[in-house]
Amino acid sequence: MSKTGIMICGHGSRAKIAEEEFALLAKGLRDRYPDMPVEYGFLEYSAPNIHMGLDSLRDQGVTHILAVPGMLFAATHAKNDIPSVLTTYQEKNPGLTVSYGRELGLHSQMIAAFEARILEALGVDHVHDGDLYDTMLVVVGRGTSDTLANAEAARLTRIVTENLGFGWSETVYSGVTFPSVGRGLEMALKLGYKKIVVAPYFLFSGRLIDRIYNYVDKVAETEPGVTFYKAHYLADQAHVIDTFVERITEAAEGSLVETTDLMASFKERLARGEVEVHHHHAEYRDPMDDEAGASDHDHGHSHDHGHHHHDHSHGHGHHHHHGHSHDHGHGHSHGVYKHIAHPNGPRTMIDQGVCCCFMGQFPQEVIDEERELRKGLGIAPTVPEKLPACAPKRKSA
Repeated sequence: MSKTGIMICGHGSRAKIAEEEFALLAKGLRDRYPDMPVEYGFLEYSAPNIHMGLDSLRDQGVTHILAVPGMLFAATHAKNDIPSVLTTYQEKNPGLTVSYGRELGLHSQMIAAFEARILEALGVDHVHDGDLYDTMLVVVGRGTSDTLANAEAARLTRIVTENLGFGWSETVYSGVTFPSVGRGLEMALKLGYKKIVVAPYFLFSGRLIDRIYNYVDKVAETEPGVTFYKAHYLADQAHVIDTFVERITEAAEGSLVETTDLMASFKERLARGEVEVHHHHAEYRDPMDDEAGASDHDHGHSHDHGHHHHDHSHGHGHHHHHGHSHDHGHGHSHGVYKHIAHPNGPRTMIDQGVCCCFMGQFPQEVIDEERELRKGLGIAPTVPEKLPACAPKRKSA
């Protein structure tokens, strides 16, 4: 009879605390899988190594091993080194089947875990839109020779910046790529923010975490007018354990896919009622006519300017945003952007001929403020200073 076991594959660290924290992660997974053997091992530096963990599962009678990389991004170790170890082991043990899962990645639970650490550093459990416009976020990634893995860290920075509403953000790295932590912090200070959150996107502690925090402390000593907030690394939060569980489930079900079929995804969401078929207004106008306005595509299409909902959504349970949906009946819509009034954001497009659906999201005080600023600078609007006919003015906050 087939018996399944779980193998969590880590990189390893020279720091003893990293080993101990990885062991706590394994304990958390054993609590989730009380009837299934769970082992862990490392590629280098630490014990047990991956072979030892695999041996333990085999000796417990396991015939199907679900191996998952305990890594945030898919760089060389997750792509090449761990698969090599697993392949070699399976070849030497033909009675075993090894199913390899994927890295933790930017799963929504991992983003939630990271945001929780950032808010914890700030001493709050949630923020409202605008609360952090005066604060800069510096995300510290591991940094590798893998360009795509480095790009994922930058992608994470952007997601969290918009979710929580930071005024500015930067991604720096503690590894082999650029910008380095030290140089990145030097550049961050030149932007003039008086509050800076430095958040390492690491699973566990170790020498790199110590080095990051030491950099922050040194910079803080030379900049007494700037308040630095050091976020804790992720560790074995419930959000992290939840992500491991999902990756283990994927490996067990063989549900990993390399590509996403956009049409299949659309049809699935259509069947669930999450989207509906509509005609984009561009289908009814000359694509070369850049001057076509609302009247040019009003060919039997109703214009409903009602506010359909007032959304009090609490993404990840940490932040609040308020939005208004504008359905103008001409077959297209723009998602409500909760940071429409961001001081470094889309307000610069006011009176620049942007779509009425977008223009209608600006609070009147933001419109007035931007127009006054431009008048002071002697900048003339590219379109008349009024909202297009199809866009109702958004009520002031």
